[in-house]
Amino acid sequence: MLEERGHRLGRRSALAAGLALGAAPGLVAARLAGGTPTFLRERDHLVAGTRTGEVTTDSAVVWARTPRDGRLQVRLSSGGRVLRRVRGPWTDRRADGTARVQLAGLAPGRDYEATVWFAAPDGSETTRDRVTFRTAPVHEAAQSFVWSGDTCGQGWGINPELGGLTTYRAMLATRPDFFIHSGDTIYADEPMEETVLEASGDVWRNQLTEAVTKVAETLEDFRGRHRYPLLDEHVRALYSEVPTIAQWDDHETVNNWYPGELHDDERYRERRVDVLARRARRAWQEYQPVPVRRLVGDDGSGFAPGRIYRRVPRGRHLDVFCLDMRSYRGANPDSAEGPTGILGPAQERWLVESLAASRATWKVVSADLPLSIPSHHDDDLDGPSNGIDGAPRGREHELARVLAALQVRGVRNVVWLTADVHYTAAHHYHPDRAAFTDFHPFWEFVSGPLAGGTFGRKDDVLDRTFGPQVAFSRGNDRMPVPMSPRAGRQFFGHVAIAATGELTVTLHDSSGASLWRTTLEPEEQRGIGSPRR
Repeated sequence: MLEERGHRLGRRSALAAGLALGAAPGLVAARLAGGTPTFLRERDHLVAGTRTGEVTTDSAVVWARTPRDGRLQVRLSSGGRVLRRVRGPWTDRRADGTARVQLAGLAPGRDYEATVWFAAPDGSETTRDRVTFRTAPVHEAAQSFVWSGDTCGQGWGINPELGGLTTYRAMLATRPDFFIHSGDTIYADEPMEETVLEASGDVWRNQLTEAVTKVAETLEDFRGRHRYPLLDEHVRALYSEVPTIAQWDDHETVNNWYPGELHDDERYRERRVDVLARRARRAWQEYQPVPVRRLVGDDGSGFAPGRIYRRVPRGRHLDVFCLDMRSYRGANPDSAEGPTGILGPAQERWLVESLAASRATWKVVSADLPLSIPSHHDDDLDGPSNGIDGAPRGREHELARVLAALQVRGVRNVVWLTADVHYTAAHHYHPDRAAFTDFHPFWEFVSGPLAGGTFGRKDDVLDRTFGPQVAFSRGNDRMPVPMSPRAGRQFFGHVAIAATGELTVTLHDSSGASLWRTTLEPEEQRGIGSPRR
């Protein structure tokens, strides 16, 4: 979506962020000053940290990055006993030093520790790093997760004077089993400057790398953007203990993009968005711990842009359905009647069939865009809704078909989560308030940003086609004045599922304070959407 901007002071400068944050000073200095491989080997460090992702009842992805060529090594332990050692793939500059292995045959509901390092052909090794994770339970057992989106947007980056990206620290303090990053994992189209004059008169001071001082166009530009948040100590701390389920949206490429677009942003030499998106998608897949089917390409990189909408099974009480609302959309319409979809026919069918086939108590749909918050930017309708109450029009037909099909098939206990709009909210949808009525009531919860400008709420302009009602919202009440992260209005959500099946959603701010909470009981007990505060 379109960003709010602060006022810039001074010129852009390429600072060594790693030096300030204690993260990989050798790598950052070498990249900015043209350092030698010898210097990097002397650091002998897993510069971007180690992380896990897509942890299910019996599998997990382990990801890491090295500053030099090497083969990924993983030693898996549980309960103080070494279970196996896995030799992963070779990595080098063609994959920017990133590598992953997918562990299978794990026991459900069990705590694991993975020791990770890289081995070079000459027998030398990097220092070893450690990550922990817990597989999902098969039977009735409690679990929890956090979600949010929008990292380092609108020019607000890592500010060491304020402790860095502290919302990640607050999420870790809730001790979740996993984290859903609901898109805008980076802002490839939003350069940062050394200083920003805030509306309050304070001066925000970014730590910078060269990559974040310009828009991303080349593959290396996009990779540099993904390296940047990994320099923050709180990001690395979360990733060392909490697996990630990652989605992408627009800012991983360029604002509000769609396939086939030719953008007119004069900051870019490359105007073909398909070219930018291909590079952006490759960098995103290299840096996010997602399972990737590796097909060797012409350059030997092994990159293949496989499908990323998917189900992540989390046991008896939870299935997570991750959408891709960017890759299959038609052109953004300039009117409410635009006929183009946002999921595309294949993903729409997959979503209905997968939700209907799920036997989990709760079906959580993680969407990278909200359902009824209109997105109007220069007559460019980016989201599913068009802001016009009444019968479905344009992209709303797609959502109407999904909701109606779920009603016909008797699918209940569906909860939607999202981010994108840079404020937090709880929306309840009911056919009694809607123009389109062929659906079961459901909740949508919104949270974010993790680190970015806080935007104004849109409670008064929600699209009423599907009958949303605002149960809670909080954002920037001083619009149109930009609100920096210093104000503390950064947000994340927490979901706790009890062993007995109740689902509790809590909306938090960046300090970790609880702002609002509701508990939903599964339909077998009280009916979906019945809140108990």
